[in-house]
Amino acid sequence: MAAKEKLEAVLNVALRVPSIMLLDVLYRWDVSSFFQQIQRSSLHNNPLFQYKYLALNMHYVGYILSVVLLTLPRQHLVQLYLYFLTALLLYAGHQISRDYVRSELESGYEGPMYLEPLSMNRFMTALVGQLVVCTLCSCVMKTKQIWLFSAHMLPLLARLCLVPLETIVVINKFAMIFTGLEVLYFLASNLLVPYNLAKSAYRELVQVVEVYGLLALGMSLWNQLVVPVLFMVFWLVLFALQIYSYFSTRDQPASRERLLFLFLTSIAECCSTPYSLLGLVFTVSFVALGVLTLCKFYLQGYRAFMNDPAMNRGMTEGVTLLILAVQTGLIELQVVHRAFLLSIILFIVVASILQSMLEIADPIVLALGASRDKSLWKHFRAVSLCLFLLVFPAYMAYMICQFFHMDFWLLIIISSSILTSLQVLGTLFIYVLFMVEEFRKEPVENMDDVIYYVNGTYRLLEFLVALCVVAYGVSETIFGEWTVMGSVIIFIHSYYNVWLRAQLGWKSFLLRRDAVNKIKSLPVATKEQLEQHNDICAICYQDMKTAVITPCSHFFHAGCLKKWLYVQETCPLCHCQLKSPSQLPGLGPEPVQQPNPSAEQNTRPGDAAEPPDAEHDNGPNMKDSPSKSDGQVADGQDSLEASAEMEGSQSMDSDTSPCEASQGAACAAELI
Repeated sequence: MAAKEKLEAVLNVALRVPSIMLLDVLYRWDVSSFFQQIQRSSLHNNPLFQYKYLALNMHYVGYILSVVLLTLPRQHLVQLYLYFLTALLLYAGHQISRDYVRSELESGYEGPMYLEPLSMNRFMTALVGQLVVCTLCSCVMKTKQIWLFSAHMLPLLARLCLVPLETIVVINKFAMIFTGLEVLYFLASNLLVPYNLAKSAYRELVQVVEVYGLLALGMSLWNQLVVPVLFMVFWLVLFALQIYSYFSTRDQPASRERLLFLFLTSIAECCSTPYSLLGLVFTVSFVALGVLTLCKFYLQGYRAFMNDPAMNRGMTEGVTLLILAVQTGLIELQVVHRAFLLSIILFIVVASILQSMLEIADPIVLALGASRDKSLWKHFRAVSLCLFLLVFPAYMAYMICQFFHMDFWLLIIISSSILTSLQVLGTLFIYVLFMVEEFRKEPVENMDDVIYYVNGTYRLLEFLVALCVVAYGVSETIFGEWTVMGSVIIFIHSYYNVWLRAQLGWKSFLLRRDAVNKIKSLPVATKEQLEQHNDICAICYQDMKTAVITPCSHFFHAGCLKKWLYVQETCPLCHCQLKSPSQLPGLGPEPVQQPNPSAEQNTRPGDAAEPPDAEHDNGPNMKDSPSKSDGQVADGQDSLEASAEMEGSQSMDSDTSPCEASQGAACAAELI
């Protein structure tokens, strides 16, 4: 059943490609210029020129027939192609019969065929051909009445009966007329079939629109016609024909530069109409999807296809090409100018594909560095892909500077390539930090700050590159040629790549500065307080050699609490608000309340969650807890941000009790 469905899908696409090719040919054909050429080369009484308006109407009828063929259901489309194949077979039978009669007339032999070997060979060849034609027609039309397709065998029977050659010519014409009458009778008997099909299609369309709406109708037609695959196959056929026509007219092999020029000019020739341009758009989309799929497969193997949410990747590159082609008037240019413009557009598409590859590789590489995976092959694949994404964009920017004159559009491409390389550098640096931490016996307490500084550095470089692009675009607009499209691009680039990045970076800086000030305002626990507390950090589950005390009398690592405060400004256990020093009523922090055993029993999560209180019954067992937690959680510091996000997603309101909040935090930390 699967093979049958695949065959039907292939037929659904293959049988509709000729209709798009016919639309493309009709778009290329200029009827007015065609008749002007006839008028200049012939007399005014030329029959073809006299029926000019009839030919114009036939031109529009061709459009209608192409659209009908494109939208026919698959069953009716297959039946139509079978009828067309039968007509071709009947024409082939007529040609065989006509060639046989002509050869007999040229030989002039009217005697028995078995006495003339050449005449016998001609007869047997024609007979075998006619039998094959009749059999194929009978099979295609699914009928056993083979005599309906045997009219072209009458000249052979007449020659076998030693009928004079002049009479055989008349018999051949009669056979042709008889076959034509059969075709006319078949067409007349099926004259109402198109009307019935149109009527039923209209009724079905009205029902679908009334029940589901126009959007559902459009999506249904899109899926039934398989529009992306259909236009991609159509464009690939055009491209293959263009390449074949070039090599069939050239005797000597082309050089490497010539092949590159041939590739660009062939693509330019295959996007001279709206239909071929759509075909190129969908082809680029599928190529981008294939490249991104291979990227994921290279990094993760077959696991990449198990839970792949990015099935719509690749469409961004196609839409980008379409917008640029429409904006620049690509199909209206000459072939050479079109090839030059296409090279720039394809550079933009390649830059977008590289950025999408980095978006796929970045989380996988960082997760691999933090997961302590010992597989060298996985690390080699991740690092090799990152090195490719580091080198290739820089090489592409160098090639653009070598071959093209610098302007605003090319500067955007170069800046995109440079930003991709900078992002890869940041990813590789963080990956190296994770690997260095892997070989250390103890986790690095300030790893989060180091990663923040690394990310901040290349984010700052990205911001500076985007700012330079905007400055160049503004200067070119003021002192150069001003265009509406250029101004719109500058505005969009300024908003998304400059303003939003600056706003996001400044907000992140303020959050971190506020968190650092809050940590500095909290008192540091003394050695006696830590011994009396005798507990682990409820965030990372590691032993506390140093700790800070919150106003609600909870002990945490300073680094862990600082990471928590990056997400929300409440205590991880009781959700009390931790105010910054500027929000406090006094100049300094409020005095820390001493732990109350009775209150601690009600508010601490030790009785309901995993982290117990040292002052209660679980105190003796807590001495072994750090070693056990070290075996379970190798790096508590790295799991802090995920714990904070999970705690923030629970977002309890003011009516939630402290015990419920602390129990949720402990459960979240234990899950991490």
